[in-house]
Formats: sequence, C-alpha cells, structure tokens
Amino acid sequence: MIKTNSTKTVSKAGIDLIKKYEGLRLTAYKDPAGILTIGYGHTKTVTPGMSINKEMAELLLKIDLIDAENIVRDYVDIELTQTQFDALVSFVFNVGAGKFIKSTLLRLLNDGKILEAGEEFMKWTKARTPGGMKELPGLVKRRAEEKALFLAKELK
Repeated sequence: MIKTNSTKTVSKAGIDLIKKYEGLRLTAYKDPAGILTIGYGHTKTVTPGMSINKEMAELLLKIDLIDAENIVRDYVDIELTQTQFDALVSFVFNVGAGKFIKSTLLRLLNDGKILEAGEEFMKWTKARTPGGMKELPGLVKRRAEEKALFLAKELK
C-alpha cells in the first residue's frame, strides 16, 4: 500500500512556525530541559562551546526536518491536509520521534478521530527541567498554535 502522505513536505508556514518557537541561537546552549542545543533547535551533533553561522543553522534545520517529516509519513496512516502535516512535523521536531510514536495523539489520529487527536496537543506543555516537570509558557503557546493549525480545516 502506498502511503498517501508519502510526497508531502513541510511548507514555509510550517518551517516558520518551527523557527518562531525554536528561535535562532548560533552558540551552543542548554534549553529549559537541559538539552544542549544550537541553531533552530538542533540537538544531534551539538557540542559544548560550539558556534555556527546562520547558513549552517539553516542546513541543520533542513536535515532535522527530513527526520521529522519521515516520522510523520511513516507512522500516520490517514490522509493529512498540508496544515495537519505541518503541525505534526512541528510537534515531532519538538517532542521527538519516540514520544510521538507512542502518543495517544498518533493513535487517535490513525483511528480517524481528528478532533480528539487535536485536543492531545495541549497535553504536551510540560518539560522535564533540572527542577522537575514544569509547564513552560513557550510550550503552551506552541501547542496552541500547532493545535489551531492541525484543526484549521476541521473547524471551518
């Protein structure tokens, strides 16, 4: 069976959403969860003290987006709108593949329960910080925007 989302890629609007919430940092830093990060939320190859330029940040983002897009393509079994695809790529980019694959959001989505799946975004507003699990205002805003994007067609 050919997956219907197999040719989708994240749109400029989806990339802009990710950039908005990840921000651009050209020097390695620890995010609120204590994860070493650089560029637009890149974590895989960053090392302490590392510095990059904007062009490298853009390249790392493109590479990271390929991974997030592939996870959405591989694990979502229903046809997605472009806005749903963008919202899910942003979500996977932020929470990671493992958490998405095991999520109730994905299960509900694959069961065709779009509205219920959309409600799941708001359950992902906390992060493990050095001080324990905390709701982060930035995650609350990001999830609300992802949810609105995800449900855009459903709520018209």
